[in-house]
Amino acid sequence: MIGQVIFIIILLAAAYLFGKNVVKVRRNILLGRDVNRSDNPAMRWKVMAKVALGQTKMVKRPVAAIMHFFIYVGFVIINLEVLEIMIDGIFGSHRIFSKPLGSLYGLLIGSFEILALLVLVACVVFLARRNILRLKRFNGVEMTTWPKSDANYILTIEMLLMTAFLTMNAADYKLQLLHFGHYVEAGSFPVSALIGSLLPAGANALATIERACWWFHIIGILAFLNYLPYSKHFHILLAFPNTWYSNLHKKGGLTNMASVTNEVKAMLDPSFVPEATEVSRFGAKDVTDLTWKNLMEAYTCTECGRCTSVCPANITGKLLSPRKIMMDTRDRLTEVGNNIDKHGKDYTDDKTLLDNYITREELWACTTCNACVEACPVNINPLEIITEMRRYVVMEESQAPASLNNMFGNMENNGAPWKYSQADRFNWAEKS
Repeated sequence: MIGQVIFIIILLAAAYLFGKNVVKVRRNILLGRDVNRSDNPAMRWKVMAKVALGQTKMVKRPVAAIMHFFIYVGFVIINLEVLEIMIDGIFGSHRIFSKPLGSLYGLLIGSFEILALLVLVACVVFLARRNILRLKRFNGVEMTTWPKSDANYILTIEMLLMTAFLTMNAADYKLQLLHFGHYVEAGSFPVSALIGSLLPAGANALATIERACWWFHIIGILAFLNYLPYSKHFHILLAFPNTWYSNLHKKGGLTNMASVTNEVKAMLDPSFVPEATEVSRFGAKDVTDLTWKNLMEAYTCTECGRCTSVCPANITGKLLSPRKIMMDTRDRLTEVGNNIDKHGKDYTDDKTLLDNYITREELWACTTCNACVEACPVNINPLEIITEMRRYVVMEESQAPASLNNMFGNMENNGAPWKYSQADRFNWAEKS
């Protein structure tokens, strides 16, 4: 009974802390400007099923795709077993689903064990790729001590959880064979049965190991749940809504500001009556100038580096890294959220996303090719953030690079980006 009370207290505390953190993340995301991403729900469900559930964009890198699939499926399916653990913890039962499910229970436990082994293999491969092979896309100026450690922590925690799961089953299996206490024959243990020989033969020692691994497994899962909001692994929850709210328009299209569009229409057509639009700022200087979808993407970023690895600017040695854009946005948003918690919503710290986090050199290095958008496995769009910040620099500060200012002048005077007037534009053909 004492164990049940302790378990319920731990479960409620973990649920409360996780809920509190999720509410804070939601609050931070909603600091962004409003944008309508609820049109065409049928297509959105299709995109989410294809990209988030089906992971179709992962297959461009087959090795990573296969290993990630093992972890993904293992994480989802093995955690079905957590439901049984929680029920057992609350009511003091043991493998409560074994009798109702009968032979199906054995099939499920056997499948869980095989998946646990595959998760272990995948984690070892991923750790080797990061720390032994040191793949280039896992490095960069933005990949400081914490981002690298975060990835290693996640993989290590998953390995420990799977090891505890298999050890628990191995001890349980040997106790079943000994007909000890309440350990009745239940389940099929194709993996843990093989490691049972490594465990002691005494029933009391086995029972202690089984209980210790049971507690470690469930407390580890609850602790990991509360680690998610502070980690890049939060994408396992946000990938689904993030892909559902994807931009369904063609990637080459850029958004227009309604206020500017209305002004142009009014200039071209005196009879045009513009709709009332509120303009607080042209473009984005800080995270609150971005849309809530941009901010959701910042929290969804997996820091996998696929975007940066295909960025032509980054490949040619320029400072731009689309991954850094997303990480900087998330870091700044977290800072703004913490300031609100400490000082209230009206507090300003005289810092902005532009200049304090993202440099102008990074912004102007972008070629707007959309390679980063195409490469992202969860449909994150760093380009939207870059173009909004460029818009602020041009329209609010009038501080575009000299080459762009020349182009703007030519567009205004000559109707084209070139310095030649329209009458002289075909002179090259006469000289040839």
